[in-house]
Amino acid sequence: MGTYIVLVNSTDQGAKALREVPNRQQTSRDTAAKLGIVRKTVYMKLGRYDFVQIIEAPNDEAVAKYVLSINSKGNGRTTTMRAWDEAEHFEFIKAMP
Repeated sequence: MGTYIVLVNSTDQGAKALREVPNRQQTSRDTAAKLGIVRKTVYMKLGRYDFVQIIEAPNDEAVAKYVLSINSKGNGRTTTMRAWDEAEHFEFIKAMP
């Protein structure tokens, strides 16, 4: 499983319906589970992005389907990054020619 960081900004539509966030989060968890994705944590935050999710997914295709599902509802827009933990990136360094 790979780790991904999903940054989410509310759209105007999403901001107008903030009280629905708990329900939208449950829908997001359900969608993730169907795709074999584990949502490790979600933070509401200050700054450029409104929310950040840390997820583990079996592959990029599952992540693409997940973020497309989030974006298609019109309440948020995502920026997604693949992330490697310290042990993983140390292995990359060891394998450098």
